[in-house]
Amino acid sequence: MIAPAPSLAPSVGHWAPLKSRASLTLSGPDWRSFLQGLVTQDVETLAPGELRFAALLTPQGRLLFDLFLVGREDGCLIDCAVEHLGALLQRLKMYRLRAKVEIAEAHEPVWALWGVDSAPIGGSRDPRAPGMGFRAYGEARPESIPGGACVEDEAAYEAHRLAQGLPGPADWGSDRNYPIEANFDLLGGIDFRKGCFVGQETTSRMKRRGVIKNRMAPIAVDGPPPAAGAPLRAGELRAGQVSSSSEAGAMALLRLDRLGEGPLTLEDGRAWRVVWPAWMKQEE
Repeated sequence: MIAPAPSLAPSVGHWAPLKSRASLTLSGPDWRSFLQGLVTQDVETLAPGELRFAALLTPQGRLLFDLFLVGREDGCLIDCAVEHLGALLQRLKMYRLRAKVEIAEAHEPVWALWGVDSAPIGGSRDPRAPGMGFRAYGEARPESIPGGACVEDEAAYEAHRLAQGLPGPADWGSDRNYPIEANFDLLGGIDFRKGCFVGQETTSRMKRRGVIKNRMAPIAVDGPPPAAGAPLRAGELRAGQVSSSSEAGAMALLRLDRLGEGPLTLEDGRAWRVVWPAWMKQEE
């Protein structure tokens, strides 16, 4: 007689409110065509409940705002950084012109869930990388998770993001980097098959050239992480700069063409190394 397989207890997830994020809504008959001409992501096929990663760029192709677009039955919810909410609203209203679209603050809380296989009520899978889990909005609660979820603070979520090798808003700022340097093309944040969007010409040209000189990636050192802004060297050449730093680790903008030019060192002489995430095209 074959003994039945032991039942496995459901995994306990990690749940965190993202107070650094805000939300706004787009609705009206022209919301799709309006947003389609602005952001890096395709919204014509965005289905209700689906979550897509995107960006709004300057006309010169630099990254202004990172966005998560959530399909709704009557429009779209946009998840953006709290510090950029006012500027994003102002820019969207500037572009609106005669489009029949309503733009308003949503005041829906933003949540993150990771370490489980199923989405919470009101949540969708984070499309950037397999280990990122889910994002949820509004009245979603950890009690809705099968097996429950440990309530964490946002610092725990940021440590999880860094462990997955993803840069965040602190790394790219606003109007400072190109989205490809921040890996938006590798994280599903740019649809190169869609029509025109603001900053498309520069973005497409960088991709078509096939050689990307700068990329963001996590770095590791012995001892405390280097401070944000610290220069990185490869031999005698500058090989990048730390873009953000915390107790969880550091992210850097790297000159990929210089990483093989000699020992990788900080100004204080400590060695550093790149911690390539599994989803990143290391051959670049």
